[in-house]
Amino acid sequence: MSGPITPPHPACGVAGWPSGAGPVAPVRPARLPDGRPWPRIRVLTPAGTVTPEAAASLAHQDYPERDHEPYTAATLPGLIAAAGADAFLLLDGGDMLAPGALASLALEAALTGADAVAGLRVLYADRVLGLDVPSLAGAAEGIGGEVLFSPRALAALRCEGDRPNLSAVWAGLPQSARRRIGRPVLLRRGDAPLCGQGLSIVSVTGTGTVGGAGVAHRRLSEALALAHHTVAEAVLSDRPAGAEWTDTFPAAEARIASLAPDFVLVGNVHGATRSLDVVGRLAAAHPAALVLHDLFALTGRCAHPRDCTRAETGCDAACPTPDEYPQLAPRRIAGMHRRKRAVLAGGSGPLLLANSDWTRRRAEALAPAGAVTRPVSLAFPTGIFRPGDRATLRRRLGLPAGDVLILISSVIVDGPDKGFADLRDALQTVAGPGIGVVAIGRLDDPGKLGIDNLFAPGLIGSEEDLAAWYGACDLHVTASRHETLGQTPIEAGLCGVPTLAYRTSGLTSAVIDGVSGRLVAMRPGALAEALAALVGDPAARAALGAFARIALESRFSPAASALSLDAVLRERGLIADEAGRTSFAAALLGHFPFAAQRVRGADGTVQAPSSPLVRRLRRTKQAVLGRRMPLLVRRCLYLASALRRRAQ
Repeated sequence: MSGPITPPHPACGVAGWPSGAGPVAPVRPARLPDGRPWPRIRVLTPAGTVTPEAAASLAHQDYPERDHEPYTAATLPGLIAAAGADAFLLLDGGDMLAPGALASLALEAALTGADAVAGLRVLYADRVLGLDVPSLAGAAEGIGGEVLFSPRALAALRCEGDRPNLSAVWAGLPQSARRRIGRPVLLRRGDAPLCGQGLSIVSVTGTGTVGGAGVAHRRLSEALALAHHTVAEAVLSDRPAGAEWTDTFPAAEARIASLAPDFVLVGNVHGATRSLDVVGRLAAAHPAALVLHDLFALTGRCAHPRDCTRAETGCDAACPTPDEYPQLAPRRIAGMHRRKRAVLAGGSGPLLLANSDWTRRRAEALAPAGAVTRPVSLAFPTGIFRPGDRATLRRRLGLPAGDVLILISSVIVDGPDKGFADLRDALQTVAGPGIGVVAIGRLDDPGKLGIDNLFAPGLIGSEEDLAAWYGACDLHVTASRHETLGQTPIEAGLCGVPTLAYRTSGLTSAVIDGVSGRLVAMRPGALAEALAALVGDPAARAALGAFARIALESRFSPAASALSLDAVLRERGLIADEAGRTSFAAALLGHFPFAAQRVRGADGTVQAPSSPLVRRLRRTKQAVLGRRMPLLVRRCLYLASALRRRAQ
């Protein structure tokens, strides 16, 4: 493993690798989240084949719990049977491990108990050619150092000539014993991966990709494009004022039909319509799936039923919140619920995609018989939301260098489903010298928080800028009770910032308790107690932040999302295995922080900030009517919108 190291070849696509230590990242904790030692990994390479670059990539892993042994076909069984190793990685002598590969594979194995964990393989020559990962559906060719195996999995390993047949080991394990992480772990000089025939996909939203659910749907579309599919976007309407009374979209539907898609991915339509009629028509014409960014598809009108149980028996005019968005006249709610259920129950109805375990359980409980629900992992730009140097970020943003900064973040910070009262009470419990609060999002009246040391930059429409604000903080906290997933805990965790939240709804997937943050029971004072404990424990915050980055990058990258969608498309018979691997475009590598050329973040992800006058009017309206929008007001807005459109 000695010898000169040539300058890193830019062809592999990883900046400064393997002779450098890689990008800024939180210091890896000394032990696993549950206190166990990290698994000891034995890296095995064919005798006499290790290049200096491969050796350097192993040395820079920041994983001291490893050893390295050369093997031959004769000595391999004994090396695997020997004591002292918890996991094995069989690395070809010319392959390089990607930055942080061992920690990512080992943490996923420890959290899931899987016997085999596979990561992405980057193939390069004079440039990056593409990425791929073994399929779960069958035998995958050429498996090597991209998979971490347990000793139990390798008990049946056989060699073909002088090569171990790892593909047979992978294929022989039950699917429940195999995991894939959505981040690169191996760099191999070789041929381009097989990409098969990509599908023609149309991604449909109600009014576009602005706001939380809109951003989530855009990122799903981008993940599909990175998996070699051709993705076109379709927006149903630019007239949200008419959503309550609109069920047909001739122009958008005609455009979708003209594209003759192989698959239609629909989400977040309630800004354009209160029904699912258009989804039913699309699903009757093309294979389609409806992403449950919220529960609107499963109720008479609302996006989150909260504690209301009417959706379980049939929503009707007794709905407690008909004037809250998405509003619907009470007399229409029962009929709308029946119409939605008819769309979902039909033989040609859309597949329902749930973004968390909780959402899938709720969908299966509320959907009619015949509806089919499958999991989907949302995609996050893991190369943009990444850890940075906290001191540098604070200087750039004008934040105090030495304070403990607590982050709260939402499109509407004091929205009805964000638990604002609980959040305010918890923050006031710890408020004082040296403790600051950063509030990102719309907050019309910052004084409602009652915090002196408050920094409120408002809505931030740039992903790059948003990541900087996240990375400058020490801890993210949310008091929300109603999330199908919760995107802000994942964005914060990717930046190395842990989250404190209630143990409820989709937050139980967004926050890995004890790993990427802490979950507490929904009882009075629980959030405040846990917040005070974390504010006073910088070591715990640092450990949780480091684990958050490792675990969430593996589970919520664009690649991880594309793999979850790939499983749906394979189940529907729309795509087939190609050499037992799922492949990605070379551009995928740019979505990771260690890439030589990173992809830039999106702008315009939220609506432009309101003027001071609009904020004052909104505060006045909320003081008089709360967040209600009475039917008469809705009709007036619809009429005004129609008149403006006619005048243009």
